[in-house]
Amino acid sequence: MRHDPLCYATRSGTITLQKAIKMIDLETFGDLAGVALGPFKPKPTTLTEGQEEAAAQLWASPDGRTSIGVWECTPGHFTADRTAAGEYCHIISGRASVSNTDGSRTREIGPGDLLVLPQGWTGEWIIHEHMRKLYVISAS
Repeated sequence: MRHDPLCYATRSGTITLQKAIKMIDLETFGDLAGVALGPFKPKPTTLTEGQEEAAAQLWASPDGRTSIGVWECTPGHFTADRTAAGEYCHIISGRASVSNTDGSRTREIGPGDLLVLPQGWTGEWIIHEHMRKLYVISAS
């Protein structure tokens, strides 16, 4: 068997070529607080008039099922629906309260916190202080 990143051995002993998958350039995530975002636009699911958001996608998988980026949102209240894909949020700045739709749990989040919203989750966010987060959205 060759030790080549484009080849692997199967149970039948044959060698099959596959495209090499490379690690994401770590420079992409070097200064998340300074990443330039697109223009702020009205938040579509807001419950607070005037709330706006902006984002910059930093990476997406070739199949489009996973994306990584930076998002910001102004203070206010909005609904969130993660039925199509789960989300991991690393909070860079700002403060918020995140609640399950049924009101069964509320979590206070701020800088340095990791919030995991599994696929199927629905709820509400209340942004208390202008928020910036790194997000990873992944559909199963």
